[in-house]
Amino acid sequence: MRAQTAQARTQVELAQLQYLLPRLKGLWTHLERQRGGIGMRGPGEKEIETDRRVINDKISKLKQDLEILDKQEATRRKTRGELIRVALVGYTNVGKSTIMNLMSKSDVLAENKLFATLDTTVRKVVIENIAFLLSDTVGFIRKLPHKLIESFKSTLDETKESDVIVHVVDASHENFRDHINIVNETLSDLSVTRQPRLVVFNKMDLYREKHFDKFLPEEIKQELSLEFEKNMRSWMNCNCVFISATNKENIDQLRNTMILMVQDMYHKRYPYKSNFYG
Repeated sequence: MRAQTAQARTQVELAQLQYLLPRLKGLWTHLERQRGGIGMRGPGEKEIETDRRVINDKISKLKQDLEILDKQEATRRKTRGELIRVALVGYTNVGKSTIMNLMSKSDVLAENKLFATLDTTVRKVVIENIAFLLSDTVGFIRKLPHKLIESFKSTLDETKESDVIVHVVDASHENFRDHINIVNETLSDLSVTRQPRLVVFNKMDLYREKHFDKFLPEEIKQELSLEFEKNMRSWMNCNCVFISATNKENIDQLRNTMILMVQDMYHKRYPYKSNFYG
């Protein structure tokens, strides 16, 4: 329902069929009680074979379609010129699309639900005369199956070809540390390790609501927040920003940090061109 483009619809359908194929046998167990004579096959076996053949044919056709769509998408990526590409990645439902809308002033679908984003959305962002491309990618999940990674390969290619990775984390989730590890493992599986990385701890307003007693003095709350930020920076060992996208808290700090990283990439890649970064 949320897949809007031909590429996303094909990817989702392929993932569904690949998930269904090894589970066909269980769908026909209600016929196993009916048995034929000696040496005869069970009545459900023929139906399983027919369904398996139909699904395999459909999977082959979808893979061929995806190859064509992948080539078209690769061609589009090549036409983006020399702009630095920044990819928003993270566990599903952490607020990537909301951040995308704030940074690019666009209207990407942003809802509090799993996999609200299935299509990779790319927008050109210009801040302080510095232009770059910002992409909103599909969210990761725990134990992301390899079949699913293959199905969404073209979408994840946007992450692989990016110049800067912005890893968004839902700080208010009780298992956010596990989510960070899952995203890092998935990025490692995709060989996304060389790009500079910015970790954005989102939903800090909800984090404070969940962990701080409302009767605590403001000074104590501020000290606890600073202690949390210090611990996360030490653990992540990279640039970290702590925001609330919904309340627009520390969004200026996020913009400034991203601009510095993008500007640094321009200096490294195009040291002889000054028009990119002023």
